[in-house]
Amino acid sequence: MPFIPTTRTSLFIADHRKPGSARTPTLLIHGAGDSRLIWPGQLRRLPEADAIVLDLPGHGKSPGPARDRVEHYAADVIALLDALRIDRAVLCGHSMGGAIAQQIALDYSDRAAGLILIATGAKLAVSPLILDRVRDDQEAVARLLADWLWTDAAPPERRAHTIQSVMTTPAAVIYADYLACNRFDVRARLGEISARALVIGGTEDRMTPFKFSEVLAAQLPHADLIRVEGAGHMLMLEQPDTVAAAVADWLRRG
Repeated sequence: MPFIPTTRTSLFIADHRKPGSARTPTLLIHGAGDSRLIWPGQLRRLPEADAIVLDLPGHGKSPGPARDRVEHYAADVIALLDALRIDRAVLCGHSMGGAIAQQIALDYSDRAAGLILIATGAKLAVSPLILDRVRDDQEAVARLLADWLWTDAAPPERRAHTIQSVMTTPAAVIYADYLACNRFDVRARLGEISARALVIGGTEDRMTPFKFSEVLAAQLPHADLIRVEGAGHMLMLEQPDTVAAAVADWLRRG
């Protein structure tokens, strides 16, 4: 799991590609305030994926600063692909990571072999309860996110882990990420995305309701939609086998 120097910064990755594989790799891009650790083993080790998992700048083990625009994170990901000498990748993004994947498909279309968009949307407006408070009352925001990220059926330890994770992440990083999300809006440009896409949403998602996934799938030119019943925003952790099976099937068909 090396640090990769790029033209923009140094990024920490976990490389799960099989030696000698001819598959197009899948790059897993985490969401706001998270790190590579939010991706379950079912997706990291998926044979069809040849996955590479990264920490965005300022997250996990990657040095900062965090970015306050999705376009800047997209440029960081492209710099990583350049450093790894990867011409094209399938871009799998959760929440803010899905916004980054869409931005790459728009601004660097030749680099996107496909998109896997999990619990995300073409516009990610952020509640003032998060954006206006995180720098002054981080604990209150942590408890709010612990409620919004998970379904009522999620084990209490999931919420406790979210609170701990938010409290140990610098408030400046969380603020920058959610500011980037709040600024993101590519609704008018979805028709420009030529890459095939898999859109996955949970029916109980309080952060990005399932209708966001429906809009993406309807307006992207080449998209399949997967509805995960009873899943919340962290659906790849709540129902990892379901999500991994959908991704594996879509990658095989591609």
